Amino acid sequence: MKDPNDSFFIGRIKSLKFAIRGVLLLITTEHSIMVQFSIAILVTILGFVMDISAIEWMFQLLAIGMVLVAESLNTGIEKLSDFIHPDYHKRIGFIKDISAGAATFAAIIAFIIGLIIYIPKFS
Repeated sequence: MKDPNDSFFIGRIKSLKFAIRGVLLLITTEHSIMVQFSIAILVTILGFVMDISAIEWMFQLLAIGMVLVAESLNTGIEKLSDFIHPDYHKRIGFIKDISAGAATFAAIIAFIIGLIIYIPKFS
């Protein structure tokens, strides 16, 4: 709950605390995020090993961020949907499928970016 007596700076620090808590909750409780985060660590290590360029780093980091954000939003939508309607409902299932589809789009594009970066390095 927002405290009206907090200064702008204190409010931002509190917001950051909640955001970090959210990241930790995602990384420690959600299997899809655990998998994506592990892949992100592996391709980051691979980037150092393969000595990718600054431009390649930018694309790789954007791809990693895109996937983690999409997976996080998908998780949030699924949790909210389950909270609103815990039992199976066709329209809730539709919403959750669309949300998962968005995360899948992000993962496919990230995979393609990875191929563009790394295939030439192994040729």
